[in-house]
Amino acid sequence: MRGKLVAGNLIEKIGQATSPFHTVQMATEELKAAGFEELSLKKHWDLQEDGMYYVKVYDTTLIAFRIGSEFCETGKLRAASAHTDFPCLRIKPNCEMVENGYGKLNVESYGGLILSTWMDRPLSIAGKVTLRSDDIFFPKTTLVDFERPVLTVPNLAIHLQRGMNDGIALDKQKDMLPLAQMFEEEQESKDFFTKYLAKEMNVDEDEILDYELTIYNREEGSLVGFYEEFISAPRLDNITSVVACVKGLIEGDGSEGLDMIVLFDHEEIGSKTKQGAGSQIFEMIIEKVFASFGMGRMDVINALAGGYMLSVDVAHCVHPNVPDKNDPTNKAVLNQGIIIKSSAEQSYASDSEAVGILMQLCEAYDVPYQKFVNRSGGSSGGTLGAICSTFAPMRTLDVGVPLLAMHSARETMGVQDQKFLEKLLTVYFS
Repeated sequence: MRGKLVAGNLIEKIGQATSPFHTVQMATEELKAAGFEELSLKKHWDLQEDGMYYVKVYDTTLIAFRIGSEFCETGKLRAASAHTDFPCLRIKPNCEMVENGYGKLNVESYGGLILSTWMDRPLSIAGKVTLRSDDIFFPKTTLVDFERPVLTVPNLAIHLQRGMNDGIALDKQKDMLPLAQMFEEEQESKDFFTKYLAKEMNVDEDEILDYELTIYNREEGSLVGFYEEFISAPRLDNITSVVACVKGLIEGDGSEGLDMIVLFDHEEIGSKTKQGAGSQIFEMIIEKVFASFGMGRMDVINALAGGYMLSVDVAHCVHPNVPDKNDPTNKAVLNQGIIIKSSAEQSYASDSEAVGILMQLCEAYDVPYQKFVNRSGGSSGGTLGAICSTFAPMRTLDVGVPLLAMHSARETMGVQDQKFLEKLLTVYFS
């Protein structure tokens, strides 16, 4: 029963996390309700022991932390990271395209999405819109979420492409353009998306300067299976981890040092951005915290050297129909616990001591775990742990829930595994 309650909460949060902006907004609302205080990245901080704070970085990355009562004495650092973005389609500038009366949007792919899974879905739009202002260097910005299906990417009928079930290559510029509306007269089509967006936001068209808009799968998540053992939902990668990190920081008892969660943007495209794990932002925030208490660079270096971070992201498990894609002796399955990821090539950040620490923590608090290693000769990508720990060199370990159909428009996980992950993060921050 507990697992289904946790699953229901996760599905609700996924419905709110429709773009990286909205993921940060969702997490921020939870932190504020729990008593966390917002800080500005551009100002000096006057922090207090036993204080709880958060800072937004360009609206798509969020860092939150609790300062323990003995922080100045111990300088201890414990962190967990996840990412706010997900593979999707993004709307280009000047996106209106009209052909044969069809109004389509010009889009580009973001991350390694499975293109075919986005066909014939009810799709919506969410993100940030930038508006004119009196101060040139401070334009107005607002978040928008259409919260209803407004687009679809139609498949070509099998009658017109008989070899479709043999596998076809989809052209991102041609085949993935979403259908938005129909036109009877050509003159009606000029700037049709800008007009629709302005109407949705209740602003004048000429107020809109630019936008960062995500096309997302509008379908709601659901429990599936004869006994509802599975969660089928969009954006399990990586809202599962975001929800667990936020819950763990809020509900954890707190340590005597600095407990921190870092929710980065742009993991799906390599993290090499100003708010990604490949930037200096994580270390900058740590340095600002230490500086607020009169501590210097040497104290930051000492904290990193003795610190520990969990990089929390989804992991691959054995596929029911294609089991030979996994390593033969490290087979993770759904509903059997969180996954500890490792790689000799360090695409996942780990060493045996980091693994040993987490294994003992899991065993002490009855959190089941499994281990994942790539099949030799194959690759399943990496995550932000190895990247982040390069810029903030601290002992780091990659963990997450097992997942089927990663990067699909709709993914599958085990109901129990989210419960296990949230319990892990809570005891980790206790």
